[in-house]
Parts: sequence; C-alpha cells; structure tokens
Amino acid sequence: MVFDILTIFPDFFGTPLQEGIIRRALEDGKIQVGIHNIRDYALDRHHMTDDRPFGGGEGMVMKPEPLAECLKTVLAGDETSRVIMLSPKGPRFSQQVAQRLAVSPRLVFICGRYEGVDERFRDKYVDEELSIGDYVLTGGELAALVVIDAVSRLLPGVLGCEDSAVNDSFSCGLLKHAQYTRPRIFEGTAVPEVLLSGDHAAIARYRLVETVKLTLERRPELLLDVSFTPAEQKILKKEGLLGRIETIVREYRTERSSAG
Repeated sequence: MVFDILTIFPDFFGTPLQEGIIRRALEDGKIQVGIHNIRDYALDRHHMTDDRPFGGGEGMVMKPEPLAECLKTVLAGDETSRVIMLSPKGPRFSQQVAQRLAVSPRLVFICGRYEGVDERFRDKYVDEELSIGDYVLTGGELAALVVIDAVSRLLPGVLGCEDSAVNDSFSCGLLKHAQYTRPRIFEGTAVPEVLLSGDHAAIARYRLVETVKLTLERRPELLLDVSFTPAEQKILKKEGLLGRIETIVREYRTERSSAG
C-alpha cells in the first residue's frame, strides 16, 4: 500500500517512520510513504500557505491553492487514491475504519494546521475527513501517523504473527484479555495457573471470560455490537456474565431510544 502525506512540516515524520514495525514494513516493501511539502507549491516568494480568515476571527486558515497544486502533482491523474483530511470535524477513527481503509491501494493524507483548511479545497478534493479523538492537536501530522500505523499492521506480511491483528483489542469488538510473561512470579504475584496448564481449551475459556470481564468494567458500550456463539454464551452464562451483558445491552438501547 502507498501512503502520501501532504504537510508543511515534512521533517516531522523522519523518526516515527524509522522505528519498529513501520520501518520493517518500509524496508520489506509492504508499504511506501511519500512526504510532500505543501510550501513547495506556494505561489509567492515567501512560500505562504496560510492567510487570515475572511469575516475576521482568530488564527489563520490554510490557503487552497498550494494544497490543490501539491495534491494534483502527487496524484498525477491517479483515480484509485482516497484523499483523507485529518480534522476534528470528521467521524472518529476506529478499528473498523482501519479495516476498511486497509483494502485501498493508496491513501493520501491532508494535514491541516491553524484554524483549518479553506472549505473550497475540502469540497472539491477531499473524499473523507477523519478525527482520532475529541481533543485539540496542533496539526494533522500526529493523526496521520496514527492512521498509517493502524492500517499498516492490518496488511498481509507486516506483522510477524498474522494472528496478532486478528486478536488485538477492538478487532473482535472487545478489549483484549490481560497478558503475562516470565517470570512466573513477580513481586509476590504469580501468573494465573491456567495459563501454565498446557490445556488450550481451558486457556481459551479463561481468556474469553477475562476479555468480557475487562470490557464490562472499562468499555461496556462495546458489548452492544458483539455477537457470541452458542458455545461462548454457555461459558459466559456459567460464569454469571451473560445476564450482566444482556442487562447492559438493554440499558444502552433504552438510552439510545430515549435520546432519539
């Protein structure tokens, strides 16, 4: 997959793209990342990419011409690319969105700054907007890195263990169970005995129960969109969890109906 990033701070991406899984994915040719400096396409000798907003107000707004020229050059007529602007106005990025984007051959990220991007550019050139959360960042660069990381690890051959992406938190809709490694006893606390038993069925049951318990405790709303198999329901009923799940689902759906 090809990622292209349009930014006024190209050096921002140097170190993050040279570490860990992303670095290996680049070296192995699993992904390609192009960094494009919007300032190179500015129309004046000062390479201005922003100006004061019409109508007054605080801050500056990114100008449409440098963005458009940069994007046209990057795309060079390619109609398979998906142009994404990182923006607090977009829907929230999620694992499901990452999975959808992972089938695209090429993603182009527009990294906004200041008070945002001229609306005319967004209307004409942007396919979708994405937000990584309800908080304020100084620009879209960090958000672009988040999306690239989340999407890249879903691509074939990027992770050393292909099951890792399948079993991650949110991939199955729930939070992942706790993990343990050596030593068997750390500061007086031992690893749960079942994980040392070698009984794979018992371990799978234990992890299912722990996954559901953790989700109930920290993110119960995630249970709204999860379906359990009859075998899983039987295990959860035995552990006294199925009734709790059904109660929470009813309560959330009642709240949604009332709010609607």
